[in-house]
Amino acid sequence: MRKALLAARRALPEATRTQWDAAIAQRLLDWCAQENVGELGVYWPLHGEPDLHGAYAQLATRGVQLSLPVVLEKHAPLAFSAWTPGEAMVKDGMGVAVPAQLRLCPAPATLLVPCLGFNEQRFRLGYGGGYYDRTLAQLPRPRTVGIAYACLAASFASGTYDIALDHIVTEGDLL
Repeated sequence: MRKALLAARRALPEATRTQWDAAIAQRLLDWCAQENVGELGVYWPLHGEPDLHGAYAQLATRGVQLSLPVVLEKHAPLAFSAWTPGEAMVKDGMGVAVPAQLRLCPAPATLLVPCLGFNEQRFRLGYGGGYYDRTLAQLPRPRTVGIAYACLAASFASGTYDIALDHIVTEGDLL
């Protein structure tokens, strides 16, 4: 199922993804304003994930403290580094962009979680590494906002270690 969802996401026309990314970004901005979000863990898009860099810049302008997830060790929860849009980035050992100057900080109160797929119960399907699940198993658990394209809704059973997200934002509705 992961391969099929990844192929479907990569096959989306660039113009469609750009339009959907803008819709997701606006929904995220509206939600953050409504919920008075002061700190937010964001993600750097991989493999065709929604690119929300424009929203990140607007959130930073509003005073929202942003952080990016960082893998410090395999099979462990994610760490977080403070991040400002536009700062220098480098690729980590897994090929993910991280701030060139890591400034480790506590896990944010609210966390964006990219979804390869998701179901009606707000469980997400990721790439299978378990990093987000291990992170969400820690206390205090951050409020979670899954980010996905609506066409990636799928039917799948949740596993023992899976943790449902609090919300999912797509270019359509908020779940």
